[in-house]
Amino acid sequence: ADIVPSKSEDLQDMAEDASIIKFVNQILLEAVSERATDIHIEPFENDLKIRYRIDGVLYDAAIPATVKYFQLPIISRIKIMAGMNIAERRLPQDGRIKLKITNNETDIRVSILPTPYGESVDLRILSVGMLYSLPTLGLPEADLQILEEMIKKPHGIIFVTGPTGSGKTTTLYACLTKIKDSTKKIITIEDPIEYQIEGVTQIQVMPKIGLNFAEGLRSSLRHDPDIMMVGEVRDTETAEIAIRVALTGHLVFSTLHTNDAAGAITRLIDMGIEPFLVSSSVECIIAQRLVRTICPKCKVVIKDKKDILKKLAFLKQQPDFGINADKINIYHGTGCEDCKFTGYRGRTGIYEFLVLSEPISELVVKKASADQIKRKALELGMHTLMQDGLEKVIKGITTISEVARVCELKQE
Repeated sequence: ADIVPSKSEDLQDMAEDASIIKFVNQILLEAVSERATDIHIEPFENDLKIRYRIDGVLYDAAIPATVKYFQLPIISRIKIMAGMNIAERRLPQDGRIKLKITNNETDIRVSILPTPYGESVDLRILSVGMLYSLPTLGLPEADLQILEEMIKKPHGIIFVTGPTGSGKTTTLYACLTKIKDSTKKIITIEDPIEYQIEGVTQIQVMPKIGLNFAEGLRSSLRHDPDIMMVGEVRDTETAEIAIRVALTGHLVFSTLHTNDAAGAITRLIDMGIEPFLVSSSVECIIAQRLVRTICPKCKVVIKDKKDILKKLAFLKQQPDFGINADKINIYHGTGCEDCKFTGYRGRTGIYEFLVLSEPISELVVKKASADQIKRKALELGMHTLMQDGLEKVIKGITTISEVARVCELKQE
């Protein structure tokens, strides 16, 4: 179905008309037009909340108080669209909706959970064709050049690390999009498949029937792959197979949940992987976070920048940044309709890029701590997440409060 703007574009009017199909369509349309990544429909005792996640932050949708009366039909409508069992209200369910919204192909992942006040729904909006290219991710130029060389290697593992929702899958997809061509067989094992990539064989894990990451990896090896992507290394078995695959002449991409790049190495060793196997298979580790970018429509220079410059100098541990502080402009967004009066519109990544060069590999084999590895990497020129974030503050891309929000500020 193609969802287009209705003549009555106000959600308040929609529910009053009790036109459930129109109301659900209007929620989807409004979320997409606001660039939301998720829609949350949450039932409470006397209320039904609908919220959109935009640039990583949740905002309430403007809906009428009477919407609670339509809770069941709204959720039933979503279940029908997602091909779910509408009679089942006691168990979690997952489904998918594929439709056109204002002529754009949109894939919506639907997850339903039972709560005491009815079913809670999360709709993850995946715009088909929204694959990013490597240069658009926000990687520092020097790191981007190294990564573009790394992904051309015939074997080894490249890890992307960070918390949930930090853009890890987007980075992996950008790498695969860059290197895919007709001469390479690429297989991915994912949970879930977020975007379809043309020319790539994508496998959805299904633990209920025994198809986990480890089994998917094992089975995929019989399909003569050149490059493999494993959605996440969650356990020792998956880690062992991924490393064996990398050591037998395949390029492997995967993710880990660690706070920084050096922590990924110690996480693998804690999983029981021999340090010499880690040092000989892992090519590089990218730690990342997402920060909101200043809205271009209402971006202005902060006049009184003295305190911010002091804080920047302290955090960067460079009293003068190596440049004249008078020449630095610090920006923020004053808030406008375009950015919902937040001062931010869109997001970019901040990165920590650790290459397993010879000095780092030697430390790994010696079972050095994450702190020792990080210190050596900094000596060799690595920038921390914080440093990259602060560079983006100086360039007028984001604000110091955004960097503080996503980084652990160690104000020693």
